Amino acid sequence: MERSSFAEFASAMMPTLQLSPFHTAYYRVLEAFADGRIRRLMVTIPPQHGKSLGSSVLLPAYMLGLNPDLHIAIASYSAALARRFNKRVQRIIDTEAYTSLFPDTTIKSSGGRSSHIRTADQTEIVGHQGDLVAVGREGPLTGNTVDVVIIDDLYKDAMEANSPVVRENCWEWYTSVVRTRLHNNSQEIIVFTRWHEEDLIGLIAQREKVVTLTEWEQLKSPLPTEWLRLDLQALKESPATEIDPRAPGEALWPERHSAALLAEKRQLDPLRFEAMYQGNPNNKEGLLYGDRFRTWEHLPDEIVRRANYTDTADTGDDHLCSICYAVSSEGDIYVEDVVYSRERMEVTEELTAEMLRRVGSRDVVVESNNGGRGFARTLMRLVPEANISWYHQSANKEARILSNASTVLRRVLMPADWQYRWPDLASHLLSYNRRYRANRWHDAPDVLTAIVEQELTRPNRKMRTCFKR
Repeated sequence: MERSSFAEFASAMMPTLQLSPFHTAYYRVLEAFADGRIRRLMVTIPPQHGKSLGSSVLLPAYMLGLNPDLHIAIASYSAALARRFNKRVQRIIDTEAYTSLFPDTTIKSSGGRSSHIRTADQTEIVGHQGDLVAVGREGPLTGNTVDVVIIDDLYKDAMEANSPVVRENCWEWYTSVVRTRLHNNSQEIIVFTRWHEEDLIGLIAQREKVVTLTEWEQLKSPLPTEWLRLDLQALKESPATEIDPRAPGEALWPERHSAALLAEKRQLDPLRFEAMYQGNPNNKEGLLYGDRFRTWEHLPDEIVRRANYTDTADTGDDHLCSICYAVSSEGDIYVEDVVYSRERMEVTEELTAEMLRRVGSRDVVVESNNGGRGFARTLMRLVPEANISWYHQSANKEARILSNASTVLRRVLMPADWQYRWPDLASHLLSYNRRYRANRWHDAPDVLTAIVEQELTRPNRKMRTCFKR
């Protein structure tokens, strides 16, 4: 009988299961793991997107069908959750549909007599050496050889993930218990919703080679010592790949979690959303700005000038960041409006011009790097009443952002509702890491830094004539 693919197996076991394009890609990666083509696999998937069904229920059932002599361990933050996974695997193996596909893989019936074990903690395959063991975090694997270990969410929630003690215990358990049960041909899969940058995935990535999975060709011959890592963001922000070809802003599973719903969740807690849904966790102590931005509800009566600073996108993956702001007589900088977009330049030119007219910003500086001079010329045509100039930024971006961070927090004020008005901007600023290279995007911090430099730190800056609101 011809072997079913993992996706076909999943559909046969669960006829009501509807596989979205992302599930099909995810299951194709899991099939490569089941075939032994991948030795070490990390997958980050947002909550409620079916990660555990694929990795911790269907995958062990499928692998035991392919090889009933495998020793598989499922680990999670609690023994109770790991046992539930084990029971769900048992229910699948008990079905006629499973038996028709894998007649050699059977387990002791619930009430029948047999020397084989069938409990929530361990299930043995009748007539074979294979078994499925469920273990909670910090639980024992003593005496068990493990061919395949599936680690699904070692942290129950943010409180656990933010606890240095819990994280250290997880790492100690992984290195001294899990790793000691593995042999030369053992396989590992770690499937997480991420909470903290120093969780198990983060710590492994600091010590071992991790390769981002973007092309199907990578599944053919990964090195046995390297980890393949599949990151599936709830809202697509990273560049499109062969495995995840979504356009920017597209939801991972729009039928269940639309882009609009995800945007609402991001507005509620940008930092938590960035970790759990985008797979980009940051330790609050390691954030450059965090949630320390000052805010305003009413502009002061005396405004020295209204201005704008615009930085066009460095690459196709970057954002155009254009910020209109007002400067008070006290030297504080009040952000009034923002265009923060990865749309093509023809779109952002119109968006920026409309913002300049709406806000009334008259002094506009556009960085001439990366096509900025042409962008500035277009703004001159679209907003002839504005005083538009361009400036070439040659100073080191990392040094500028880090050295001016305290001044940005001290002098820049955001509108009280800024996180709701500009959720992408807020997410990238609030989660910006002190470790420069740990960040994917620098566009928003770069522009705030440039504004501060222009208004407050340059000795030759000239104040415009004060006017009353």
